[in-house]
Order: sequence, then structure tokens, then C-alpha cells
Amino acid sequence: MTTFALIHGGAHGSWCWELVVPMLEARGHRVVTSDLPFEDGAGAREWAATVIADLEAAGADPADVVLVGHSMSGMALPVIASKLPVRRMVFLGAMVPVPGRVYAEYLAEEPGAVTFRNEPADGEVGAAGLTWEAARAGFYQDCDEAVARRAWERLRPSNVSVFTERCPIDTWPDVPSTSIVMTEDAAVGPDWSRRVARERLGAELIELPGGHSPFYSRPAELVDVLVGL
Repeated sequence: MTTFALIHGGAHGSWCWELVVPMLEARGHRVVTSDLPFEDGAGAREWAATVIADLEAAGADPADVVLVGHSMSGMALPVIASKLPVRRMVFLGAMVPVPGRVYAEYLAEEPGAVTFRNEPADGEVGAAGLTWEAARAGFYQDCDEAVARRAWERLRPSNVSVFTERCPIDTWPDVPSTSIVMTEDAAVGPDWSRRVARERLGAELIELPGGHSPFYSRPAELVDVLVGL
């Protein structure tokens, strides 16, 4: 039995895995989801500590844990894996930190990494400060509209500490990685993800059709990929 630690991205919460969790459990796996702390000052260390605490509370054996980090939570995956000897890291349309560097400085050199835009600014604005139009186009373009709307209504404000702090690790953990790239991802650039998977992670690369949120647009396909790992 594998324990999948499903870690949501920016503005989201553990609720975004609501379709995936029962499918993984029905196939005999354990699932641990976390709600990352988004208050000011909470960065990759605090995110990692939250996930580790949740795994320990669940009694998970680290050797059986597969970390699945979506979008911004990719910033915490190697921090967790540096403290906990997990089986695998899975970057799901995710950011990939650079040990010892400030990510905002790295992004200035990589304009194709983050492609999400919160526009138009005069649209209907939700609690996270994102317009419905921007969330629909950037996060949920291939999701059922009612599902997308409900997700947008639950988004919450995120701080940017993971982008402005120095990456808290200096050495990449010796843990196998998989990169799952959504071919029409409008939030994280697919070409950037492919290049980073090949050049920096040395990761197994898996491509799924569609946009940034496969946990809503194609949960069964995502589960097939995760179980296949």
C-alpha cells in the first residue's frame, strides 16, 4: 500500500483533491492531504513541517510515501524529502525550486515558467483576489463550469514567501522524481516544465492533455498515472 501525500498549490486547499482521494482509496492506497499555512511569513519550511506532521499523525511509513505537489507546492517537495526519506517526489504542473536561491530572482531569468495572469482586473473578484475570468482561464479552462466556479469560490489568499525567501536547502535530496506536465497548462509553462524535468530533475516525464487542474478536469486519468508510479 502506497501513501500518497497530496499537496495543493497556491490559493487552494486540501479540498481540491476531493475527486482524487476516493479513487485512490478505492484502489487500496492511503491518502494524506494537508492544508498549507498561507499566513504572512510561512514559507517552504513551514509548508514542509505541516506535511510532515500530517504524515506522522497518520502513521505513514516514509519509505511508502509518494509526495504529489501541485503548482506552487512544488517549492516544498525537496524540503520535505530532505527531512523525510520518501519514496518519490511528483511535480504536478509544479514549480521547482533551486537550492540556495531566491525563486523570484530565478523567475526573472525564466519568463516562461509562470504564465498565469490575473486579468482582466475589472472582473468579478473572489476572496483570493483573483478574478473569476482569470481563474477560469488559468486554472480551470477545461473543467466543468460549475465545478470551476465552486473551486474559485473556495480559493484563499496566498503569501509569496516561497518566492522571496532563500530556498532552505542547499543540496537536492537523493529521491527519484516524476514530472507530470499538462500540455495546455496556462499557469505553469509546459515547455519550461519539460526542460526542467530533463535538465535539472533527471525526472521521468509524463504528459497529460489539458490544463492546470487535472484533479478536476480528468481525475481518473490522474489517478491512473499516480497508481502507475
